[in-house]
Amino acid sequence: MLADQLITARSGNFRPDIHKPGTYPLELIDFIADELPQWRDDIHQKSETSEPVLTGYLCDYLNEVARTSEGWSHIQFRPEVKDEIQRGRTIDLTAKPCGATIYIEGRKHTLYDTLLPIECKRLPTPKGKRRDHREYVITQFGSTGGIQRFKYGFHGSKYKIAAMIAYVQEETAEHWLSQVNYWIEGTFQDDDSDWDESDKLEMIKHDESVGLSSLISSHQRPNELGKIELRHLWILMLKP
Repeated sequence: MLADQLITARSGNFRPDIHKPGTYPLELIDFIADELPQWRDDIHQKSETSEPVLTGYLCDYLNEVARTSEGWSHIQFRPEVKDEIQRGRTIDLTAKPCGATIYIEGRKHTLYDTLLPIECKRLPTPKGKRRDHREYVITQFGSTGGIQRFKYGFHGSKYKIAAMIAYVQEETAEHWLSQVNYWIEGTFQDDDSDWDESDKLEMIKHDESVGLSSLISSHQRPNELGKIELRHLWILMLKP
């Protein structure tokens, strides 16, 4: 009988408070950058080209290496998370606290809060009836372009730093840098355009030996949201 069974109270430990500097999101992006080539080359990873599947695999891998790492065991990665402000929109990949409460410049982050929003895109954009080849930047079919989402505050409006990951499945990083900036230039043509030269990407580092490029861009947002800095990580999916 249930009434005869011994019932014990459950108790848990308080999560430790961890205070990090404002540069912490950039350190987290560096961690992801270091792991991207290792993830691509993981012999256990199945051969896939689908963006959602690749992002799911990347999430699995990052959780595994973070859990066993010395400095990142307090981080977890989650795919397909609702944006904290734009609840009807979903962020491809997010980093959240795990087993700790993290404070960054006085702002509290628990396991329910996003530390870093990440948008993931394929280069080139897959072909489809309602697919725009410029989707890394913008799309004519709505507001789901990669940079577009951050620039207009549809994603990450609470954040000053976010990241984008590109799964490069054709061509080179140099080719895509030229192409992405060309697409951005194309937005200047509208008389009421709020895009300009400052939205263009700049290469920070290109490591041909592992097929990884790091880039940066800065975008002015509307409604007094201020600027957002995007760090772009482009991983060549064909092993260099």
